[in-house]
Amino acid sequence: MSLVDELKRRNVLRVVFAYLVVGWLLTEVLTTILPELGAPDWASRAVILVFALGFVPAAVLPWVFEVTPEGIKRESQIARDGEARGSTRTFDYVFIAAVVVLILVVAVLGARVDIDESPPPSVSNASVAVLPFANMTGDPKNDYFSDGLTETLLHMLTQIPELQVSARTSSFAFRNESKTIREIASILQVAHVLEGSVQLAGNRVRVTAQLIRASDGFHVWSKNYNRDFDDIFLIQDEIASEVGKALTVSLLGEQLVALVARVGTDNPDAYDLYLQAIGERATYSYGGLQAAENLLKGALATDPTFLDAKTELAINYMLQFKAGLMDHDDAMALCSALTAQVLEARPDDPVARALDLFGEVAGHDGSHEPGRVFNTIAQLETLVADNPGEYQVRLLLSEMLQAVQQFDRALILNLEASRLEPFNARIHFELGSLYLQTNQLRKARESLEESLRIEPRQPNAHAKLAQVNAQLGDGVGVVQQMLKAFEVDPRDHELPGAIALYLYELGLVDEGDDFRDLVFAFAPTSEMAYRLALRRALVTGDNAMSLDSARSVIEDGVGERSPVFSEAVRYLMRTAAEDGTLEATTAYIEKHAPGVFDIGAESVLPQHRDAQIAAFDAWYVALPRDELLQRLDDILEYAADFGVDPLKDPRTRLGIQALRGETEPAIETALQDVLPQPVTTDLELRDRLSLAQYADIVADDRVGDALQRWESRYDEMRERVKTYLAQLSAAA
Repeated sequence: MSLVDELKRRNVLRVVFAYLVVGWLLTEVLTTILPELGAPDWASRAVILVFALGFVPAAVLPWVFEVTPEGIKRESQIARDGEARGSTRTFDYVFIAAVVVLILVVAVLGARVDIDESPPPSVSNASVAVLPFANMTGDPKNDYFSDGLTETLLHMLTQIPELQVSARTSSFAFRNESKTIREIASILQVAHVLEGSVQLAGNRVRVTAQLIRASDGFHVWSKNYNRDFDDIFLIQDEIASEVGKALTVSLLGEQLVALVARVGTDNPDAYDLYLQAIGERATYSYGGLQAAENLLKGALATDPTFLDAKTELAINYMLQFKAGLMDHDDAMALCSALTAQVLEARPDDPVARALDLFGEVAGHDGSHEPGRVFNTIAQLETLVADNPGEYQVRLLLSEMLQAVQQFDRALILNLEASRLEPFNARIHFELGSLYLQTNQLRKARESLEESLRIEPRQPNAHAKLAQVNAQLGDGVGVVQQMLKAFEVDPRDHELPGAIALYLYELGLVDEGDDFRDLVFAFAPTSEMAYRLALRRALVTGDNAMSLDSARSVIEDGVGERSPVFSEAVRYLMRTAAEDGTLEATTAYIEKHAPGVFDIGAESVLPQHRDAQIAAFDAWYVALPRDELLQRLDDILEYAADFGVDPLKDPRTRLGIQALRGETEPAIETALQDVLPQPVTTDLELRDRLSLAQYADIVADDRVGDALQRWESRYDEMRERVKTYLAQLSAAA
């Protein structure tokens, strides 16, 4: 018998073939999935080595041993009469099945890997990222100078037609990073990187700049500059012009490219102050906004014609109103005046135009009209389409969309912006806020944490994370994030005020007073101070103090930014409905806030509209049913004019159903959508359900049982928060 025949008889060839096929398939599978499971690089190499080393025993074992019906035997123990050796047919079936399964697994994994590792979008050759120029002086205080040069280069290079320039926030995200040029270019999707360094010695400055092709590290262009400090703007122009020419020749062919206007001032001191202001504004904190205002005023004192500084100051005033640092009328008047100056000199300035449109909608009195709102949205959409890289324009449009509860459209708008500027902290903050609005809590947390990673000095990001924790039912987490926000921005009196309100709603009055005292020390006449006085009086059952506090809010006209005005109206109207003085109380409120209860008016202040909604608790008791339902329909029609559906919110839906007397649907809403929610989503739920319009709903045994369970969870949450605060106090 020949050697080949003997190998066949002993099934050596069959086993070797099976080993090679199955081994290859297993190797493909394991080397594919091991990296996905986080295995070290050597694990895949070990699989291949084991497969190779196993070939020899795989070939030897079937020569020496054989599987028989009586078990495994040595070849010498088996009669050589040509009998069938083992069950080869069964082996064939098993082998074929194993091969088919493994092929399918490899195909699926291969398809998934092809999807996951699909080639990145094509990168334009005419694209560049400007990395922050390195400060070689050894003094961190001079960072602003090297950053200023980088800012100028970015500004000037973006004026070159057909050249794609990575956004400032994306480029600056790689400051002090150890990544290679190739890695940075891959992340930012650019073909070239401009980097350099700045050295200062007395009144002399040395600037080194080099343009690098990312694919091979080749220096397309490089040059050194030695100038007097007074010539810094000339240096900036020279570098930008030469880089532009280098890019024109090597990337855009012989097409002539003219650089448009350089930075909007020739005064280096004004420009330095402007750059520092932008850095301060990036935190959106009390301290940052106030510091930025002072720096911008300094820049304009140095150069009154500096238009970019005027635009930035207009933005700052708008942000200060939103933060509670300025009165609405004062902020909007200053913003409008500055914007008008910019538009007079630069009629096509997209940011100034967007600010002007936004101000027109808000109006001097802050009232909103549906027609004006949607017209402004359309104009802002056109501005965004024409200026896709101007995030401030996108941000204003996003705010308008959110005002009419078009959160999905606002989300798309910011997702597009994040692709243009993946390292912009504000964009990630806005994404987190929108994910929170749409109840995508995991994504909200991830976006807000990414925003903080990029810019850790943001108190508002911590405050939003507190809201995420509230939606998740983490009462202690709410306090933790608010404390972090206050730690980041200790000048913001509203942060300790928010903590105090939260603790009051949990019935932790003494603990809340510690934070209330900070507000009264920082800002005793602020809206937050009024709100805390009223809330504390209500939770402690001090009726005389509650009446005085509510009247103070009405008479002083407080409540442009916070709900304190509607809270005061709610208390006064409820009390009046109970003691039969509703007519006199209504007249009192209208005297100090004319038109407050005119539901059918075309233009209504936001705080007045909120007060109308708050008054329904009293109107349910005092008004004829037909009149009550007519007022309710008018409110809902007003909301519909803005494209808003209040019924989407379960608590609002429950309130509307209760007012309409729709008991069975209201019971279903309470049991399915309201009472099962975490306690921290609405700490005032128990008090609300005690009102007259909810009496028939709460009388249902199922609702009563669910409310008792809610109260038990409330008590547990209260104790957890109280224990946490006690531990903090003991550790201090």
